[in-house]
Amino acid sequence: MNFSDLQARIAGGESTTLELKKSTAQLRRAGETLCAFLNAEGGTVIMGVTSEGKVVGQEVSDGTRREIAAMLDRFEPPAAVAVHVVDLPATVRKLIVLEARAPGEARPFSFEGRPYQRVQTSTSVMPQARYEALLLDRAHVRRRWENQAAVDVALDHLDQEEILRTREAAVRQRRISAGTSTDVGDILDRLGLRRDGVITQAAQILYGTRFLPDYPQGMLKMGRFRGSSITGDILDNRQEHLHAFAIVREAMDWLDRTLPLAAHFPPGQIFREDRQPVPPAALREVLLNAVMHRDYAHPSSYVALAVFDDRIEVRSLGGLPRGVTAESLSRTHKSVLRNPLIAEAFHRTGAVEVWGRGTNRVIEECRRYGIAPPTFEEDAGFVVVTFQAEIAPSRRVTPQVGTKSGPSRDQVQVLELAREARSMPELLARCGRSSRTKFRDQVVRPLLEAGLLEMTMPDKPRSSLQRYRTTPAGERLLTEES
Repeated sequence: MNFSDLQARIAGGESTTLELKKSTAQLRRAGETLCAFLNAEGGTVIMGVTSEGKVVGQEVSDGTRREIAAMLDRFEPPAAVAVHVVDLPATVRKLIVLEARAPGEARPFSFEGRPYQRVQTSTSVMPQARYEALLLDRAHVRRRWENQAAVDVALDHLDQEEILRTREAAVRQRRISAGTSTDVGDILDRLGLRRDGVITQAAQILYGTRFLPDYPQGMLKMGRFRGSSITGDILDNRQEHLHAFAIVREAMDWLDRTLPLAAHFPPGQIFREDRQPVPPAALREVLLNAVMHRDYAHPSSYVALAVFDDRIEVRSLGGLPRGVTAESLSRTHKSVLRNPLIAEAFHRTGAVEVWGRGTNRVIEECRRYGIAPPTFEEDAGFVVVTFQAEIAPSRRVTPQVGTKSGPSRDQVQVLELAREARSMPELLARCGRSSRTKFRDQVVRPLLEAGLLEMTMPDKPRSSLQRYRTTPAGERLLTEES
């Protein structure tokens, strides 16, 4: 570092990361400001420059260096502050540059027993509430709930098939080496979910098979309520204790069975699309966030999925991370992970990114779908995501065949495929559908009832050899549709 390196910074004046001091006579105030920098993102104190930016320098003796060293000893915990002595041109005087580097996990710092903060160009004593919050954050980094030893959980208590699925998905996503062992213990070690042979609580949440009595927070609540209030009649009420991956799958399957299908005609298309009132991709993203970011340390924690006639709510216990507000979720925001080990396991599978873009993708997906984006709020310690949608039972539209609205796109595709007899799994896969029950009840069954499709073994409807083929009436309908 030389004087030319510092000139531009000095000319820019004091800021949130730069303080100018005339001499080491202000060394104590310099220590307070360094403490404030350490409690933020780092910063620099230059001694030998007036607050107006005039470079005056000072003489630097062995005594001066000892005074600086003594000042740096008054930080708790010990601080990483680099000391540079820079020569001034054409003089014996020098500048002293004290550089406080971004401290990472060590915050908060105190100087002479007091913590300080930087606000614009001013240094002040940090409020007690802020200091206590930073202390909790520091403890959380090193002793988070998720990285503590699980209670009475052994390797054979975990869902080993799910662990292997994580490895396979991570290999496909190139987020883990293809040479990674298929031993489930080794996979947990690789993911940081087992430490010195001890299963962590993150592993229990991600892959556990037994949750009561020690882990009641592994709960998913699902409810369908009549009307727009939780006091309305309960049409469906379920509670399950599941690991994190299973929670997302079970919640999506329940929504697939619960939400109505509505007829939609894309612009320029002649075939109707039957779709849910909210894009499944958006719901899945919100559920993933609820599972990854909630507060598992609270034994009463859970994820709740509530469907009303006019909306869908996803609730999870645990407020938003520090520095993230409900309003910021609707725009670009930083990613702050409450449970980095749990989030990392989902990231390895390709289920999520870790760039804080999840809520932005939800908003974009809703806009593409032609519906309003969801609202985000904090309510009594819960994060609540609400999708407005018409879900009243009276508005449920099941696929009809033979009406003037015509068959749905999936029904037309089934009739075309079944010109050659095919099994239900084959039709399901070729149509790109995942829910066999919904596909059977809402696509295939109406075609059978309308006489457009028939079974090859009508006397054995449940036979594994059962196939479906298009009838002459179905052929005529295809000709009309074309």
